Amino acid sequence: MLIFLLSLGVALLVSSIGFKKYVWFISLGYGFSIAAIGIAIWAVYWKSMTVGTVIASALLILYGARLGGYLLYREVKNNAYNDKMKKEIKSGKNMKFGIKCGIWVTAALLYACQTCPVFFRLANAGGTDTVLIIGIVISLFGLIIESLADYQKSATKKKNPKRFVDTGLYKIVRCPNYFGELLIWTGVFIGGVNIYSGIFQWLLAVLGYLGIIYVMFSGAKRLEERQTRVYGNDPEYQAYFRNTPIMLPLIPLYSVAKYKWLVA
Repeated sequence: MLIFLLSLGVALLVSSIGFKKYVWFISLGYGFSIAAIGIAIWAVYWKSMTVGTVIASALLILYGARLGGYLLYREVKNNAYNDKMKKEIKSGKNMKFGIKCGIWVTAALLYACQTCPVFFRLANAGGTDTVLIIGIVISLFGLIIESLADYQKSATKKKNPKRFVDTGLYKIVRCPNYFGELLIWTGVFIGGVNIYSGIFQWLLAVLGYLGIIYVMFSGAKRLEERQTRVYGNDPEYQAYFRNTPIMLPLIPLYSVAKYKWLVA
């Protein structure tokens, strides 16, 4: 329990940057919180870490630093993106402080739950085994896909900023970066399934995993609705939309806009 509270405290501290700009609770605060939790794992357990747990925590640091750095660069350098987001996302200037606190705590709790399998493995003296290795491989594959998808989209948009992206990984699914993210956290969750001790640890790990799945599909819904507004009258986009799964390769799920339980 103390280990989980420590990771929650780290996430609360780092994600508090959202009080400057509320969307940062779930963007910059997300990426840098994950990285900070990975660093906290090293700080607490460095004497007892094995090769596998070093890699597992290093992946958290690498993932969080890459995502946070990418989002920070986009915030600072990409004026076109910021202008577009001002129309899509409310500024939050008039948001009540209590609501901001609710978002802050909920987001930090999710980040702590997402990363808890790595903490629990070390807390329960679970070293490197086959289950952890499988989880690491899945997470690493997801990180590669997410990074490549972000690079491909950025490079394509520089050449033709007014057209949707349907090349590279985007030929396979419309949201390959979200698919990569799902793989990352699937690997993290799987990496701890044989060491969770008691219903409390299972509950936190499952909540973290289901939570990030919900967030990713909600993000896909938001992107789908935005692209429909922008490209909906383009016959090429309509064909792309009808024939390319939104997130999961080979799974014929082409739209999530109709699911009202997803928050766009």
